[in-house]
Amino acid sequence: MLRFSKTGRLLCFALAVLLLLSSCSTPRQDADWIWSAGFVLTMDPSRRILEDGAVVVRGERIIAVGRRADLERSYRAARRIHVSEAVIAPGLINAHTHAAMSLLRGLADDLALQDWLEKYIFPVEAKFVSPDFVRAGTRLACLEMALGGVTTFADMYYYEDAVAEATRECGLRGVLGETILNFPAPDAPDFQRALDYTERFIRRYRGDPLIVPAVAPHALYTNSEESLRGSRALANRYGVPLLTHLAETRQEWDQAMARFGKSPVAAFEQLGLFEGPTLAAHCVWVDEVDLRILSRRGVGVAHCPSSNMKLASGVAPVTKMLAAGIPVGLGTDGPAGSNNDFNLFEEMDLAAKLQKVSTGDPRALPAIQAVEMATLTGAQALGMDSEIGSLEPGKRADMILIRLDAAHAVPLFNLYSQLVYALKSSDVEHVMVNGRLIVHSGRMLTLNSRSVLLEARRFQSRIADSVGK
Repeated sequence: MLRFSKTGRLLCFALAVLLLLSSCSTPRQDADWIWSAGFVLTMDPSRRILEDGAVVVRGERIIAVGRRADLERSYRAARRIHVSEAVIAPGLINAHTHAAMSLLRGLADDLALQDWLEKYIFPVEAKFVSPDFVRAGTRLACLEMALGGVTTFADMYYYEDAVAEATRECGLRGVLGETILNFPAPDAPDFQRALDYTERFIRRYRGDPLIVPAVAPHALYTNSEESLRGSRALANRYGVPLLTHLAETRQEWDQAMARFGKSPVAAFEQLGLFEGPTLAAHCVWVDEVDLRILSRRGVGVAHCPSSNMKLASGVAPVTKMLAAGIPVGLGTDGPAGSNNDFNLFEEMDLAAKLQKVSTGDPRALPAIQAVEMATLTGAQALGMDSEIGSLEPGKRADMILIRLDAAHAVPLFNLYSQLVYALKSSDVEHVMVNGRLIVHSGRMLTLNSRSVLLEARRFQSRIADSVGK
């Protein structure tokens, strides 16, 4: 019979207790990614900013957000990203673009909107826009947007199936609206065939994890009542959004008053265009009645400060919109003369400053609201806030890491202020969309940047030769 000393018995007891505690402790859960940084900007309902925080991703979703030390005890992941002097933030949302028009960047600047469209853009598009043009232009736009921290964009153009193909290739998320016009377009000779094309596009991409197909009647002044109503009916038939331009210029206001005896917004209301999910770009020329209509109908607005300034369209009353409960996101518009780039950091900065100078109140549209417009409120404008726009468990893993160690980023007192007034799109270091890393250390992983730029320059040569003639 074995006998143990008192000391031996105590050691055995201690070992047994340790084994029991070990068996009762919760093992670390498996995850695909753990991102950690000096700050995590959650944009959750409490607008928490976590110091030394982390985000855990499994598959396409975020499964945990919290302090790094706590999450590292609870999760293990083979792939890790940690940058101490950085902030992890929700991916930025560009709520209004014409992505493929990147190939027309700078073609015709410093013109009134109608002259720009009718004398330059429409004629060049009629000659050059094809599926190959659209695919190449969208790749160029996606390359720029992804490197600048944009993870979702809303688009209106032609051949949107080619836009969708390029968007998926890049790995971005897109709400993509096929344009409906009342006159011949590059991909349809009339609006009815444009609607037929759009229906095929919707059927192809319904339920896609990255692409939300949409119907995009261009504007009140380029569409008949029949084509507008047909667009709304098609969108409602499939439960997809309707994207449009609305109340952008004084000329549009005057034309609506002459044609309908109403403002552009009131005319859309009369035609039933708001009877379903709608995103309206611009909404510069609106009055108090219009704001009540937009609010009551739950219309999302894409505010495009660079475009509105460059085309001298006016200043959208964003502070009034937000006060009325209208979800307002930020858009760059197209890069062919109304803006020239896809820089959401610039749009945040200009949105805040434009409201201050137009209202005469430096407190108007504070930095936190500008960041909200580029993230969560932009998602609300698109009807996607249950999926994207903030870093919360259960949401899609769309997030970016922005470095905070450049000269223009130091010192740091207020993170929202830094994001809006100091940081640049070039400070974006890593980008993830739907749980997939698409930008790492400032380098695009999904596209060959050299090939994208080479193809864009080929189109530039062809267009320049034609315009010269």
